[in-house]
Amino acid sequence: MITRANLANRIQTALKRSRIVALVGPRQCGKTTLARELLKPESPAYFDLEDPVSLARLEQPKTTLESLSGLVVIDEVQRRPDLFPVLRVLADRQPLPAKFLILGSASPELLRQSSESLAGRMEVIEISGFSLAEVGAAQQSAHWFRGGFPLSFLAEDDTDSHAWRQNFVRRFVERDLATFGLNMPAPAMMRFWTMLAHYHGQTWNASSMAASLGVSAPTCRTYLDALSGVFMVRQLQPWHENLGKRQVKAPKIYFRDSGLFHTLSHIRSSDELLTHPKLGASWEGYAIEEAIRHHAPDEAYFWATHNHAELDLLLMKDGKRIGIECKRADAPMLTPSMRIAQEDLKLDHLCVYYPGSQRYALSENVTVEPLISLGDETSRPH
Repeated sequence: MITRANLANRIQTALKRSRIVALVGPRQCGKTTLARELLKPESPAYFDLEDPVSLARLEQPKTTLESLSGLVVIDEVQRRPDLFPVLRVLADRQPLPAKFLILGSASPELLRQSSESLAGRMEVIEISGFSLAEVGAAQQSAHWFRGGFPLSFLAEDDTDSHAWRQNFVRRFVERDLATFGLNMPAPAMMRFWTMLAHYHGQTWNASSMAASLGVSAPTCRTYLDALSGVFMVRQLQPWHENLGKRQVKAPKIYFRDSGLFHTLSHIRSSDELLTHPKLGASWEGYAIEEAIRHHAPDEAYFWATHNHAELDLLLMKDGKRIGIECKRADAPMLTPSMRIAQEDLKLDHLCVYYPGSQRYALSENVTVEPLISLGDETSRPH
């Protein structure tokens, strides 16, 4: 049993200060499990909108919901966008008899409706699958290969994990995207998602992808935005400022779950991964996601110039600039690119994550850190 104590505490804290809390993230990432720790599913205040009984109970949503008190949970809320105006009315009652925890699979419809109807009333908590901090440093290799989706990570072996992820991808493309209002041809989206694996860790080029797929660049952009909107893909935006240098201004593409990247890259086992041409890109993407989750920045970017100076991550946190480099090397050294990034971006600190086990300093304000250190919950910044 893997506990998610920090995440559960975040939800409980948010419910104390906010009238409505939205827990958003991809399907099968553990949202429902967390909600059921707060309210039993048999409670009359628990609604699962994939359950016909719950849908029937909400035929008259205002009448049903306004009689409830305490915590009310609505799971898969994007299936009923008409509930958002009702929630706004109920959240404005004085005194407030109930608070609402709404769960959504990160659909664009959910985000649009919430911003229009619930502005100033709702706190959003984004979650994904298990983090390295949640599974522990000893499980780092399995976590990297299998990814963080609970049923993938907890599978009996790598074969079962790979089979679960294959089914997840197929079901997501053939059924789930339509429930988010993303009516795209399943075969075309599957081809796009598979080809996108080749862009993992690279700068996005819509024209190149469009030419390969035989579709327009705007269509590719629509597909990419759709996968980003449901938290399958991260478009890491570039940071640029007036430095007197030509800087890269297109986003970098990363799969947010390493396990799904391996599935769509046809990597079936940990042994295959270690000899695969995408090994470096896989580790970089995995390390970047874990670094973002660990540091919980206010903003995250990458930085690159056309003269090949670059920084994997630039994190803005509490008014400070933190640089992150992810190096799959035995003993990373200080590089000219790091020096340039430190000077041009005026970094407060530069951290280099690598697969080793020793922490050491490269220079003032530049340290090398084992990635497994992110598997220690006590090291999480506060």
